[in-house]
Amino acid sequence: MGEPSVISEREGKILGIIETARGKRAKFRDERVNMSHGAGGKATQSMIEGLFVPAFGSEALAAMGDAGAVEADGTQLALTTDSFVVKPLRFPGGSIGELAVNGTVNDLAVAGARPLALSLSLILEEGLAAVDLRAEVDAIARAAEMAGVRIVAGDTKVVERGSADGMYACTSGIGLRDPRSSMATDAIRPGDRILLSGTIGEHGTAIMLARGEFELDAEIRSDTRSLWPAVDALLEEAGPSLRCMRDATRGGVASVLNELARASSVAMLVREAAVPVDPAVAGASEILGIDPMYVANEGKLVAFVAPEDSERALAALRSVPGCERAEEIGEVRTEPPGMVLVETSFGGKRVMDQLVGDPLPRIC
Repeated sequence: MGEPSVISEREGKILGIIETARGKRAKFRDERVNMSHGAGGKATQSMIEGLFVPAFGSEALAAMGDAGAVEADGTQLALTTDSFVVKPLRFPGGSIGELAVNGTVNDLAVAGARPLALSLSLILEEGLAAVDLRAEVDAIARAAEMAGVRIVAGDTKVVERGSADGMYACTSGIGLRDPRSSMATDAIRPGDRILLSGTIGEHGTAIMLARGEFELDAEIRSDTRSLWPAVDALLEEAGPSLRCMRDATRGGVASVLNELARASSVAMLVREAAVPVDPAVAGASEILGIDPMYVANEGKLVAFVAPEDSERALAALRSVPGCERAEEIGEVRTEPPGMVLVETSFGGKRVMDQLVGDPLPRIC
């Protein structure tokens, strides 16, 4: 595919204004923290770039990656940490315990690291039923076994009744950097193809329906799973041609694409018709006025692959259980840098910006 068709003068001015505004480093100016700061969109970015990065001076944080690089006596490791405050604790397709394992394992995997071990901290609310605690401990153990990792350290705290929603889980993970991986968040190049490992929006939609806030009857299950088998297949088939990967959790696929477009100073063009969405998710999203591209996933990744190896990489991805509906959804362009454009089903184009607000809070 070539570069996009010539845009009108008016379109060029509008894109120029957006590009200038987005090119400025985000600043944290809010007087109070609100729910949008945890949604993975613009508010999250402003807090990370405007508060955490200047305070900690960390290149890893500045790169907006899912895991940081650590070297010990010549061994390349990856380290990540995460917290889970999902409500409700159990939902169709999974629970907070499975999320705690899979979410951390996946952050290591998409950084090109084979997950090795996790630490686990549980914050329990006074009054939590022992049967529920046992169920989540069992879920954590099963998920860890399936992901091939061990729980090697942990901590437990109990807070007063009413101070938590039953249970919060905090995990850290360590992984061994795979020698086949040379990925980086700023390694994406024009011409690279964008691969998506399957249908989007199941997790966020399943959580929303499990809360019973909407009278919608749909059989939608969370997609929570370990992504290491998919990553392993991509590394084996594409190797150095695999530029970058990211699991599309908070803020969905749209947030991931925007973060990486800014990190690599490239443009991205997504073909709306190529994005796989389950009909039940599409229907629920349409009724609620939510774009599935912004809905969280817990078992899907976005991969950027050099064009000469994209077809083989896609075939390898589709061979992995759970990724049968993987698709190539777009490509990387040069203009306008740092922005994501969507080619709509009607043939037009629109800007797919970062998530604003938090339409589905507490989904992970």
